[in-house]
Amino acid sequence: MAVIEFIAQYGGWSWIVFGLILLALELAAPGVFLVWLGAAAVITGLAAIVSGIGAPLQWGLFGVLSLVLVAGWTGYQRRRFGKALPSDSPMLNRRTARYLGREVALAEAIEGGVGRVRIEDTVWQVTGPELPAGTVVRIVGAQSSVLHVEPVGSS
Repeated sequence: MAVIEFIAQYGGWSWIVFGLILLALELAAPGVFLVWLGAAAVITGLAAIVSGIGAPLQWGLFGVLSLVLVAGWTGYQRRRFGKALPSDSPMLNRRTARYLGREVALAEAIEGGVGRVRIEDTVWQVTGPELPAGTVVRIVGAQSSVLHVEPVGSS
């Protein structure tokens, strides 16, 4: 109840302070959510100062603005990017997909359809045609953690 009494006592200025606090929290915990609630609070504070609306209308305005701003941003994001939001690391959980097209030398010969390659600090199991160790191969596919390779120069 202290929040309600504080807002009733200071009116629009309390909304502006609350909005600025939410905007500051957005800097500490990014996610582009608190920014819309902070904007709604600042707009509510400005409306309360300019028009002198009462506390119940202030809360209603804040609620409506919050919903409109969050829904508007979400709708904009969906129109812009579709269902999948962009990522700065799209291959983060798809390690094998990062290696497609890469050329590496076999660490162990492919015998019986199975061999090994070393990529950076990891040894990967590979499948492909019979090839001796040291042959340069191109990674052409992957299934789970097994890479599919073919010798460089073949298609």
